[in-house]
This record gives sequence, C-alpha cells and structure tokens, in this order.
Amino acid sequence: MDQYFNQMEKIIKERKTSSRIRFMLQDVLDLRRNNWVPRRGDQGPKTIDQIHKEAELEEHREHMKVQQALISKKDSVGGPGGRMGGGWNTVPISKNRPIDTSRLSKITKTPVLDFNNQLLAPGGKGTWGSWGKGSSGGTSAKPVDSGRNSSSRERGDRFDHSDRGSDRFDRRDDRDRNRLQVTKRSFSRENEERSREREQRGSADPVRRISSMTDDRDRGSRERHEKAATPPPPQTPTKPALTEEELDKKSTAIIEEYLHINDMKEALQCVQEMNSTQLLFVFVRNGLESTLERSTIAREHMGLLLHQLVKTGILLTQQYYKGSEILEVAEDMAIDIPHMWLYLAELITPMLHEGGVSMGELFREISKPLIPLGKAGVLLVHILTLLCKEMSHKKAGTMWRDAGLQWKDFLPEDVDVNKFVTEKNVEFTLGDESEKSKTKELSSSELSKQLDRLIQDKADNQRIFDWIEANLDEQQTSSNMFVRVLMTSICQSAIICENPYKVDGEQIKQRAKLLQKYLKDEQKELQALYALQALMVQMEQPANLLRMFFDTLYDEDVIKEEAFYKWESSKDPAEQQGKGVALKSVTAFFTWLREAEDESDNS
Repeated sequence: MDQYFNQMEKIIKERKTSSRIRFMLQDVLDLRRNNWVPRRGDQGPKTIDQIHKEAELEEHREHMKVQQALISKKDSVGGPGGRMGGGWNTVPISKNRPIDTSRLSKITKTPVLDFNNQLLAPGGKGTWGSWGKGSSGGTSAKPVDSGRNSSSRERGDRFDHSDRGSDRFDRRDDRDRNRLQVTKRSFSRENEERSREREQRGSADPVRRISSMTDDRDRGSRERHEKAATPPPPQTPTKPALTEEELDKKSTAIIEEYLHINDMKEALQCVQEMNSTQLLFVFVRNGLESTLERSTIAREHMGLLLHQLVKTGILLTQQYYKGSEILEVAEDMAIDIPHMWLYLAELITPMLHEGGVSMGELFREISKPLIPLGKAGVLLVHILTLLCKEMSHKKAGTMWRDAGLQWKDFLPEDVDVNKFVTEKNVEFTLGDESEKSKTKELSSSELSKQLDRLIQDKADNQRIFDWIEANLDEQQTSSNMFVRVLMTSICQSAIICENPYKVDGEQIKQRAKLLQKYLKDEQKELQALYALQALMVQMEQPANLLRMFFDTLYDEDVIKEEAFYKWESSKDPAEQQGKGVALKSVTAFFTWLREAEDESDNS
C-alpha cells in the first residue's frame, strides 16, 4: 500500500498535474497521516443551545483567568510588612501617627558634608537624603569632586525618588541601622581604592596615548596598501527579491485583480515591481492554470497580458516556455477537459501578435513535449484557426512559410500530411495556390459587435486592419453599411460619460488612420456624418456633443470641408430624423468654418 502513497507524493512534488488534482492527493495523504481522522470535524450550522453553551464556557474561562491573576499577584507582593522582590521590605505606616514638631527645625539646618561616609541609598541623612524632603530640604553647598560622585548621585536620585520623605527611614530598627553602617564603610573604602588606582594609571596614560596613536597611523597605512594590492572580490549575482512560494501567492493576487478590472498598465507595473525576473515562470504557470477552465474572454486577456510582458521585456521568453509546463500533461487533462487544445490555443495565440514571439520559435518550443505524444499538430491547427480570425489566411500562410515550418516536423510519421491539411482546413500553409479564403457576409449587428469588442480590448489599428481583411471582402468594406458601423463604433468609444458629455480627442486621434483608410471619398465621409447624426439622435441630442465631434474630426483631417457643407445642405428624406436639431447645435461650427475660409481667401 505504501508504494501507492509514495507515487502520490511524487506526483505532487513534480507539479505536472493541475492544482486541483494535487490538492486532492495532498488531502488523502494528510488524512492517512492523521489515522484517517478528518482534520476538521463537523462544520455544519450550530444550534442556539450550542451557541449559548459556548458563550457560558468562554465567560467561565475569562473569570478563572482573572481569579488566577489576582492570586498570583497576592503571592508575589505579600501582605502588609511583607518582603518584596529584590530584598526590600514594605513598612506599614500608621494613619494616625503623632507628629514630632522638634524634628521640623532640622530641615533648615545645613549638615556638614562628608563624602567619604556619604550613604547614597534610602535612609541617608546627608544632603542627598534630604532631597526626598522637598525643595525646602536642599542646600546651596557646591559639591566637591563632582566627577567622582556623578554615578553615586544618580543612584541616590533613584532611591530618593522612589521613597519620598526621610521620616520613614528614621523608624528602621537597630538591625537595619547596623547593616547600613557597614554599607557606608564598605562604600567609602571602595571609593578610596578606585581613586588610588586612577592616580597610578594617570602617569602612564600620556605615553600610552601617544603609542596608540602611532600604532593606529601605521595600521591605517598598512590597511590602505593591502587594500590597493588586493583585487576587489567578484560580485555575487543578486538573489530574487521574493521566494518561489511568496511569488506564487503574489502572482495569484495580481492575476485575479487583472481579470477582474482588466487594467493592463496596472498589471504590468505590479509584475515589474516583484523584481523576480528569474522566477516569473511561476507567474506564467499560475496564469495558464488559473484561466484554463474560465471563459474565453479571461483566456484571451491572460494571453494578451503575457504578450505585453514579453513585448516590454519584463518576461523573458525562456521563462515563458518554462512556465508552460502544463503542455506536458495536456493529453491527460484532455480526458477531463474536452476542449483542452482550444483553450490552450486561446492562451497562446496572442503571443504571435507584433512584438511577441516569432511563429517559428513559438511553434517549435511549444511542440517539444507534444511531438512524442502525437498532439503537436492538433494544437497548431487551433492556433492557426484563431489567428485567421484576426488576419487574412494569406498573411497567416506567409508567416508559416517565412518561418520555414513544415507539417511533417509536427505530425507522426504514419500520418498523411496532405490529408491532414485538407481535413483541418489549413491549406493556406501550403502555398498561395492552395489558399481558400472563405468569408461570409456579416450583418450590421454582427459587424458592430466584433468591432466594439476589438476597440474595447484596445486593439491597435493594425490588428483591426487584419481582422477586417480576414473576415470581409473588398465589396463589403466598400459598402455604406460598413462605413457607418465603423464610424459609430469609434465615436461611441470616444464619448466620456460625464455631465455634460465630452469627447476623448486622443481616441479619435488614435483611430484617425483607421477611418481615413476606409473613408476614401466625399461620399463615404458623408455616410460617416450621417452615422454620427444617427448616434446623436439615439443619445437624445446631448448639448454641444456634436459640435465637439465636428471640431475633432476636422482637426484630425478625417472629414474635409466639402463633406461638412454637403451634409449641411443635404435634403435626403431618409436622413432627416434629428437633422434640424443637429444643424442648430453646430451653427457656430459652420460660422467659424466660413469665416476661416474667407480669411484664407483674402490673404
């Protein structure tokens, strides 16, 4: 039986299976180590009686803690007159004691100072002991040999501050007085011995100081010579700022936040701040495993994030391949996940975008663990199919051939290449003569949905060009319907939903080349203005919004003056809805346009 559990431990350590499977195996091992007793008991809902009983037990425990604290405090302090820690005695003081007025006169007398027999402890009757009696018990005598008695003075301050008033110490019994007198003598004798030792050392100090200075100077010069002769030690490579376990936890948090808010810039910054270039394969592995069974959008977004990490140089390609170890167990996982190869293709395909990894390098690296299993061709077909949704078949085929790829390198020897290519509809990889670009005509709603998705994903203009070329023929891109849908999608993405509405000029500037490519003549520009007019009607004619669009489109040279004048004078009955309100809202624009034209003519 042990060999089965040893095999399970091996599977967990190799990390070649999904996290879910590894955790389930770990639970079984933990259960066995605990003699098959579950680590957690019944975690079902509690009854009201159980809650009340637990509250009473908790209250009883708190009460017992308080009682134990009080008992231990009494044992350590003791009763009145008992002995405290450190050898001190607490002396009980009677509340109704008689006051001896004859002692009051002693407060103002200045006693003769005898520093040899001065007691710096509770019970002293010299100058230092009188400090405890308040300001009236002080003296104006200057202390002698302040350096010698500075430490003694500090100790006296501590003792006198802790026990104010000297009357308490006058009432000590004879045994305490005898003990204190011994302390006085021993203290003074100790001071005399210290002073004699200082005098003996004093004569030798100058010579010692001079010799030490010379030694320090010689030692410093020797160290400088040794430092110059000794080559600097080689710099050791810096260790990662985070351990693999810490980076694993942090990666999971970054990925979850990115998938929730889709903030690419924030995610790139967070990954860069981890400062663990050599451990980023952990981030790749977590990203692939955590999104594999999520939605298509989540997988696409994860693929785009990995592409941007490689494009900006934060993620090295070797770390990307190392983190793609899920490919080694993909065949086994396909038993539980029927669309496993499609899901992997959705995660990998964005890496072929501009600035990512070349097709030749990517296909050869990801195929290494799959060729022995005979599954490399299946994954590559899914990737090429997804790629052709973003660009033309012709361009995808050109990329395949430029990379020097051949199907025979990825398929088992017993598979007929021509039959495989025909069945999988990837003939475009064999050459221009085999290309069969099949495009179906999209409705306006389908086209609008696809363009909106590309713009919301912040796809660059080239990617949108490639998608249009791959999915629409020349007749469709020249139609008025296509121009209207494109204009509407771009203008909608440029509206800032505040009160009042505003236009994001940067968005129009970014998409200006895209519009200019398909607004080829004055007629197409007029159709674009009709689409913008319809958008204003749909939004119930927001104040000044159409004027801001006209200004931006004119400044970016998307719509020319002739098209604006033609829209103004148009009497097309199909385009009259909202035309009057729209004309009134842009009266100032046309006034400025004519004045600018007159000034240019006069000059």
